[in-house]
Amino acid sequence: MKRVSFFQSIRLKIIVILTLFLLLAIQVIGTYFAQKLEDSLYNNHYQNVEERLNVLESNLEEAFLKERSDDEESLTLQEEVRNITSRYSGSTYSGEIFSDLKVIDSQFRVLGANRLDMIGKKISGNTSIRLAVVHGQQKEDIKRNAKDRVLVRTIPIMDGDVPVGAIYTESSIEEVYTQLEEINRIFLNGTILATFVSIILGVLVARTITKPITEMRKQAMVMARGDFTKKVNVYGQDEIGQLAITFNDMNDRLKLANQTTEEERRKLSSVLSNMSDGVIATDEHGRITLMNDPATHLIGMTLHEAKGQPIVEILQIEDKVINVQELEETGSLTIDFSDEDQLFLMKANFSIVQDEEGNFSGLITVISDVTEQEKVDRERKEFVSNVSHELRTPLTTMRSYLEALTDGGALEDKELAPQFIQVTQNETERMIRLVNDLLQLSKMDHKESAIFKEKIDIVPVLHHILDRFEMNKTELIDFERKIPNERIFVWVDQDKITQVTDNILSNAIKYSPEGGKISFQAVKEQNRLRISISDQGLGIAREKLDKIFERFYRVDKARSRELGGTGLGLAISKEIIDVHHGKIWATSKEGQGTTINFTLPLMNRKRGSRR
Repeated sequence: MKRVSFFQSIRLKIIVILTLFLLLAIQVIGTYFAQKLEDSLYNNHYQNVEERLNVLESNLEEAFLKERSDDEESLTLQEEVRNITSRYSGSTYSGEIFSDLKVIDSQFRVLGANRLDMIGKKISGNTSIRLAVVHGQQKEDIKRNAKDRVLVRTIPIMDGDVPVGAIYTESSIEEVYTQLEEINRIFLNGTILATFVSIILGVLVARTITKPITEMRKQAMVMARGDFTKKVNVYGQDEIGQLAITFNDMNDRLKLANQTTEEERRKLSSVLSNMSDGVIATDEHGRITLMNDPATHLIGMTLHEAKGQPIVEILQIEDKVINVQELEETGSLTIDFSDEDQLFLMKANFSIVQDEEGNFSGLITVISDVTEQEKVDRERKEFVSNVSHELRTPLTTMRSYLEALTDGGALEDKELAPQFIQVTQNETERMIRLVNDLLQLSKMDHKESAIFKEKIDIVPVLHHILDRFEMNKTELIDFERKIPNERIFVWVDQDKITQVTDNILSNAIKYSPEGGKISFQAVKEQNRLRISISDQGLGIAREKLDKIFERFYRVDKARSRELGGTGLGLAISKEIIDVHHGKIWATSKEGQGTTINFTLPLMNRKRGSRR
C-alpha cells in the first residue's frame, strides 16, 4: 500500500482546520472590535467638535445679532468675530481641534479665521458655504486633503429664518485612524502569536486523534497480507477507543472467516485436483478463469494458455451455440475430437452460476473422456451384430439342407442324403462351438470362470501338446521345436494354458500353406517364460495386428468360415493370459508369416511362489 505523505495526511488536515477556525474566530472578533472602536473614537471626536461648534455658534449668533453704536469703544463685528474665533480654536489630542476655522458673512467675506491671511477675503466657490449662506443648510463631510482626513462642518448663522453668515470648520480625524492602525497592528501580532500557539496545539491534538487511526491503518495493511495476530491499542473509551475495540473485534472475525475460507479453499482445491473429470470455470462472458489438471490434459492446453479464451472456442462448439447462456438449456454435449488416427470423444456437462440477484455470473463445465465408453458401446453393438451373423449363417445353411431333405426328395437319395445330413451336423457342431466360446467369454468377463492354478513343470506339457498335434495332423506341415531341456516351473491352470496353446497352433495350421513349417519356441527370460508360435502363412497387415485379439475379428473372413473358425479363439486366449498376469501379442509381415507370443510368470524356487 502506498505510504501517505504528511501533506496528504489527516493530521495536517486537522491542524489546518483548527488553525482556520481560530483565525476565523479572531478575524470575526477583530473586525467587530475594530468597527466598534472606530465608531467610538469617531463619535467621541464628533461629540467634542459638536460641543465646540455649539458654543461657537451661540457666541457668533449673539455677535451677528448685536446692535452696534457709534461709540468708538464698541467693537466692530469683524473684531468681535476675530476675538471669538481665537478663543475657540484651542487644541485637543495632539493638535488644534479645528485645523481650519472661518466665519463668513452674508457677502461671503471672511470675518474671522484661525489663519490671519484668510481674514477679509471673499469665498464664493465653496458649495457648502454657499448653501449655508444662501439657503441656511448645514452640511458635514469627511474628505482627505494632502496630509490627512478631516471632518468638514458648515453651519449657517441665522437671524430668525434668514441666514446672515456661516461657520466653516475642518477638524482633523487622522488621529482616530492612527490609533485604529496601532490597535490593528497589536491585534495582528496577537493573531500571529495565537496562530502559532494554535498550530502547536493542533499538532498535539491531531497526534492524539491520528495516532490510533495510524495504528489501525498499519494493522489493516498487515491484515491485508493475511496476518491477523496483532491487535491495535485502545487509548480510551471515546469514539476512537470504541472504533479500536470494534477494529480488534473485526480482526478476530476476519481471522475466523479467513480460516474458514482457507479451509474450504483447500477442500475445493483437493476435490478439483483429485477429480478424474475436468472442471472449467468461466466468467459472465464465457471466458475461462479456472481449470483443474484433468481439464488441462483433456483439452491439451494449460491454464495460462486457455485463460481468457472463450469456452465455446476451446471446446469447438461454435456451431452448436451462439450465446454462452444457451449452454444452460443444452445441459450436456458430446464433443468429437477424433482424428484419422485416433477416436477421442468428450462429454461436457454445463451448469450456470448466479449472483445474489439471480443474474448470470459464470459457467461451470465438467468434461470427461467417454472414448472408452463409446468404444464399449460400439463393441457391444458390433458383438451383437457378429453373434447374429455367425448364428444366422449356419442356421440358414441347415434350413436350406433340411428343406431339401424334406421337400425336394433328397432324403430318398442314398448319395445326397448322407452328405446333407453331414453338412447339418457340421453346422450344428459349429454353432455349439460358438455358443460354448461365448459362454466361456461371458464367464470370464463376469469372473465366473474357475481357474485352478498349480505349480507345474511346463516343459513336458508343451511337448505333449506338440506331440498330439503332430499325430493328428493331416496337412503336409512340419513342426520345429525350440524348448529348453530343463525344468521350468510356472503357477498356472494347465487346462487353460493348454487351451491357449491349442488355439494358437490351430490358427497356425489353418493359415500355413502345404509344405510349410510351424516353429514352436519357449525362451526362459529373467522373470517370465515367453512362448512364440510362428507360421509361414500370408501374414497380417501392421494396422490389423492389434485387432486380431478382438472378438469375432477375422483377417480373412471367407477362409475362416470355410475352416470352421468362430473368431473367438484369440479373444479367449487373451482373457486367459491376462488372468495369469501375462501378456500376449503378435508380430507379422505380409507374405512372411505371423508370430504369436505370450508370456507366463516364473516361480521363485526359494520361496515357492511366483514372482
